[in-house]
Amino acid sequence: MVSAPGPTSSVEETPESTGKVDSKFYGKELSQLQTELVKQQEHIRARGLRVVVLFEGRDAAGKGGAIQRITESLNPRHAHVVALPAPTEREKGQWYFQRYVAHLPGPGEMVLFDRSWYNRAGVERVMGFCTDEEYEEFLRSCPEFERMLVRSGITVVKYWFSVSDTEQEKRFQKRLKDPTKRWKLSPMDLEARNRWVDFSRAKDAMFAATDIPEAPWWVVEAEVKKRARLNVMAHLLTQVPYEDLTPPAPELPPRPPVEEDYLRPPKESQHIVPDIVP
Repeated sequence: MVSAPGPTSSVEETPESTGKVDSKFYGKELSQLQTELVKQQEHIRARGLRVVVLFEGRDAAGKGGAIQRITESLNPRHAHVVALPAPTEREKGQWYFQRYVAHLPGPGEMVLFDRSWYNRAGVERVMGFCTDEEYEEFLRSCPEFERMLVRSGITVVKYWFSVSDTEQEKRFQKRLKDPTKRWKLSPMDLEARNRWVDFSRAKDAMFAATDIPEAPWWVVEAEVKKRARLNVMAHLLTQVPYEDLTPPAPELPPRPPVEEDYLRPPKESQHIVPDIVP
């Protein structure tokens, strides 16, 4: 007989790679991957492709940090991050996928969802924000919705960031001590912390119903944030094959001479930001 997990054990499988990432390796690899992502974006833009990337997972699993590194060097005109708030009363009465459809990419665009329509299979299910009927309908309709997106020419990539309860607890404690990150701990996060197994069951059911060939789930082992970032960035590059369409660097002609009759207004007439740097 298998004993129930104790208070310090985890119901999650131990990730394969938990070693720290060398800082020099991380910096070099991050720079190279970001350069390739810029090339990929230019290919997407030039070819008029449409790409949707979903980031799901536990609270404090590192989704936001990964999205930040992916988009850091991208042109924000063609790469959009979508993190929707709780639905309004009007949105609650709409077709469930309706408010997400409004954010789908146009030609040449990539949209990254920091949490997505899978809220219904996770937090809404566990926290009781939807009925059993709404939940079951989501599991039935979600695969068809995603197949429709793929048939329309949209590439759908889905990532699940997996982190142990022990590591999540460490990150929660760090957020409590850091005033710049304390806003990340909402009452919902604290309640979810008490329902770890419920979320595990919900995730398992979600995978069973929505891990389809057209849009499979890709699990990112996120016990080590830097490792997870590099891994997901490298993987994303494989999901949309691309050519290097980087335009050649333009030649900068010599600057024209300053007109002799131009006089700059005195600094005293302007509001200058104080220099506080010693």
